[in-house]
Amino acid sequence: MPKLPEDFIKKYTKLLGKQKADQLFNAISEKSKNAYRINSLKENQTLSYSQSEKIPLIPDAYYGKISGKDPEWVSGTVYSQEPAAMFPAFFLEAQPGEKILDLCAAPGGKSTAIGAQLKGQGLLLANEISLSRAKILRENLERWGVVNALITSEKPEKLTKYFSRYFDKILVDAPCSGEGMFRKDPQAIEYWSQDYVIFCQQRQKEILSAAVQMLKPGGELIYSTCTFAPEENEQVVSWLTKTFGFTILPLKIDEQYIDHGHPEWSENNIELAKTARFWPTANIGEGQYVAKLRLDEKIKEQTFTSTSKKSKHQKKSRTALTKSDVHLIASILDKFKLPSEIENWQVKCQVHNNHVFIPAINTNSDIHLKILANGVELGILKKKRFEPGHQLAMVLAGQKQNRVVDLSSNNYLKYLHGETIKTDLNMNGFILVSFKNLILGFGKVSNHIIKNYYPKGLRI
Repeated sequence: MPKLPEDFIKKYTKLLGKQKADQLFNAISEKSKNAYRINSLKENQTLSYSQSEKIPLIPDAYYGKISGKDPEWVSGTVYSQEPAAMFPAFFLEAQPGEKILDLCAAPGGKSTAIGAQLKGQGLLLANEISLSRAKILRENLERWGVVNALITSEKPEKLTKYFSRYFDKILVDAPCSGEGMFRKDPQAIEYWSQDYVIFCQQRQKEILSAAVQMLKPGGELIYSTCTFAPEENEQVVSWLTKTFGFTILPLKIDEQYIDHGHPEWSENNIELAKTARFWPTANIGEGQYVAKLRLDEKIKEQTFTSTSKKSKHQKKSRTALTKSDVHLIASILDKFKLPSEIENWQVKCQVHNNHVFIPAINTNSDIHLKILANGVELGILKKKRFEPGHQLAMVLAGQKQNRVVDLSSNNYLKYLHGETIKTDLNMNGFILVSFKNLILGFGKVSNHIIKNYYPKGLRI
């Protein structure tokens, strides 16, 4: 058993009683569970993994360990995620066409789940304040084949300037003291203290105060943490109801998998019993807390806007396609079967620094946000040619394609290394490269040699 802080032991012995507390402490010493979700946005979902042990309630989710070198991962066909952490996005119940904000989104487990729920319709704003983590978020959403995501790296309060009362639903998987991850991440034990719990509570309230400003009247908020602390769970949710007039909604889940929220841990607010606690003793996964709330409908609704004024001398940084651009791009895209979301690309596309993309949301040059990606990038315009981008390959994997080369095991590793590959294929030009019929990216065939277009930043 890992050495737990003495104050932690005393705290939960007092809250749970000795028997339940001992069961919790024993569970923390057990091995953590691995799990994965299958991507419903991909055309081919034939996997080499066992699907014998399903995770309760979560669609297409199973227990099992995957590797980042597996073709299932490289192709974006699966996402490795802690099983209890799958539930916040499941409870969000995003519907195609809705505008959704995932405010603390990295590394992307919940955002990819929301992207699958939206099915390319509506908007997903996935934000992560840490730029390095936001880059990982972008990689994961692109690999997943999401076409309607705006990915930003901003403080929540800055987003409120542009998205006041804008979103139908918001997910805040808040930074927390991480008590629920003790057995998976022993470093979380080292960081823990009761003072840190209180610090996290204050940070959570600051993040939620910004989130509330971006939620439509009558909109829904999912609040989740991976900690056991009542200070960060029931007490924060009770604060939301009192401060902003939220109503706590019941969660659709069989009671055998959860413990209800504890009203006695926060001023005996009986509505807190509608929230859910996942303890490691339930044998689903790690610790998790989830609450679903609805905002009062009487608050004034607004739309996407900008607070900054555009300079008279400021030029537009994004332009539409020229006839020449359309011809170059069509010479590549016409060879592939396009999903409906990008079929009308000639009208939808914008160009920025020669990057051709279909925006998830139209932004102007007076929008001062750190935007890592907006919608789906089709590729780059170069001198008298168009080079398709990796994200396009991941999106094309949602349809059955004909221009595909399926690699051998040896050539699969060469492709991931960035090497050129010999082929017997009797065609030239851009093709999709796959392994075990799972699309990995683009290649370009010339004289029976496949030039490698797997992104340098992803190469092994």
